[in-house]
Amino acid sequence: MHWAMKLLLGIILLHGSMARADGERAGDFDYFVLALSWSPNWCKLEGRARDSEQCDKRMGWVVHGLWPQYEDGWPAYCLSGERAPSRQVTAAQADLFGTGGSAWYQWKKHGVCSGLSATDYYALAREAYESVEQPEVLEKIDRTFSIPASLIEEAFLKANPAWEPDMLTVTCTDGHIQEARLCLTKDLEPRGCAADTVRDCTLSKALIEPIR
Repeated sequence: MHWAMKLLLGIILLHGSMARADGERAGDFDYFVLALSWSPNWCKLEGRARDSEQCDKRMGWVVHGLWPQYEDGWPAYCLSGERAPSRQVTAAQADLFGTGGSAWYQWKKHGVCSGLSATDYYALAREAYESVEQPEVLEKIDRTFSIPASLIEEAFLKANPAWEPDMLTVTCTDGHIQEARLCLTKDLEPRGCAADTVRDCTLSKALIEPIR
């Protein structure tokens, strides 16, 4: 095969394996990922350094985002005619996202891709969050614990017996539990995650901070 043809084929294959470019059409996606962040860990690693008001609150799992996904890749910063939410609207989401600023950023990057208005997107994120039974055991710890990350997934599966293991993935960062990510249909029914969404943490001694 001529070298130029090989180069062209390589470029095509490379781009085919990457996430889609930003600026896709709003509403064009396959499913959602509900990303829940363990607030004490986020505050320990970066939130307090940012002087985030989230870290002055006693919060456990908070919504990092409700992310539209493709079966391969994901859209972001989509083209949408929907108006940006007001500061009052985003501030009202602080109990869900940790801060109003986080709620605004999630709308700007991901919410616009849902095809919904900001108000409807936030309502859907709240509905998704409230559909999850959160493991109570994590709210009872009173000091930093080191546990296998797989136990976090097992705790969620035990609290939500209708879920299957391939519907949930738990991530870590800097030796700490980072997020629990649940894959959902557009109707918010749990479904299997696509291969590029699975980020199962394999740490046997992942740290988890208590709610203070």
